[in-house]
Amino acid sequence: MLEINSKAPEFCIPNQDDVEICLRDLKGKWIVLYFYPRDNTPGCTNEACDFTEKIEHFEDLDAVVLGVSPDSPKKHRNFIAKQNLDITLLADEEKVVCELYKVWQLKKFMGRESMGVVRTTFLINPDGQIAHIWGKVSVRKNKTVKGEKFQILHVDEVKKTLEELQKEQNNG
Repeated sequence: MLEINSKAPEFCIPNQDDVEICLRDLKGKWIVLYFYPRDNTPGCTNEACDFTEKIEHFEDLDAVVLGVSPDSPKKHRNFIAKQNLDITLLADEEKVVCELYKVWQLKKFMGRESMGVVRTTFLINPDGQIAHIWGKVSVRKNKTVKGEKFQILHVDEVKKTLEELQKEQNNG
């Protein structure tokens, strides 16, 4: 696993429109880089829709949201159109970026083992360093406090952490 304060691995891969996106070109901005297994699956759809719903909050915080999966640009375009998404999706068909970020791992599902993307989110600071990591992400967690049920969204955890890190940076 990569560590907080380490340099984020460089990459250049195509987005949904076959435009190459490189980490170096985003220097100076906060980056939410989230890895997910596949387009049009329930958890991945929820995560992409949640980020789309809050995209303006991230833009107000000068942050770019990038989703990465091994799907092709064409599959990403279809996913974006079908779900009306307003985020950038990157196509890591060769799984190079997934391997650089150590999210391509052996997974077990219903007694079977296979290689796949472990849902992970990285928050990268304007200097290109990893500021926070969420591993084995649950997109939506149910929690009960004093008999009341709540749903905690991963996107809200990311936004809150980004706000806290920016506050620390501005006070530091």
